[in-house]
Amino acid sequence: MIELSSIRKVFNQGRTNEYWALNGIDLHIEARRVTLLRGPSGSGKTTLLTILGCLSRPTAGRVSLNGEDISGLPERFLTDIRRRSFGFVFQQFNLIKGLSALTNVMLPTFPSGRPHREVKDKAERLLDRLKLGHRAAANVEWLSGGEQQRVAIARALINDPAVVIADEPTANLDTALSRQFIAMLEELSDEGRTVILTSHDPLLVEAQAVHRVVSMRDGRLGEP
Repeated sequence: MIELSSIRKVFNQGRTNEYWALNGIDLHIEARRVTLLRGPSGSGKTTLLTILGCLSRPTAGRVSLNGEDISGLPERFLTDIRRRSFGFVFQQFNLIKGLSALTNVMLPTFPSGRPHREVKDKAERLLDRLKLGHRAAANVEWLSGGEQQRVAIARALINDPAVVIADEPTANLDTALSRQFIAMLEELSDEGRTVILTSHDPLLVEAQAVHRVVSMRDGRLGEP
């Protein structure tokens, strides 16, 4: 589904603090599978995740999505691809304080111009599915960490993406909530979605819901 060829990524190029975060990555992400990127801090896994999700461009190399080279597309086209194909669950959730859980879930749909009632109904169904229907009207800052994560997952699913991307999704969760997230992974996989994660949490790395673990170190792929 997603093919990376000879991917390199540099920050501060040409300056004294130039840093190569990725150094020649060749990686194929299979559709309808759960792939986990693991590695120590600074290994490049989050940088790689942003390239897989079209949130950033590589300095060199090629990115293909469903057989189409998207590396050189203008930003407006990448924005459309992100909106149609990807849902994101960020490590800090990135929810908008002062807005309700329901409104936060609906936010990614606003640029599409979809009918408000249609979007609201779908957002409510997602929150119900994640056992948060009773908290739909609550401002997100009033929710627990586990509840905020479920809001973030509902927001990631509102545009029915083929690919769900999550950066360290259990970093701020206790063991019980981490197991709940693993159960959600299994549901997403059963629905036929492609899931890409970063984590060094043993619960996730060893979970049966994860089909493949890709190890990273110093901007390169390593042995599992």
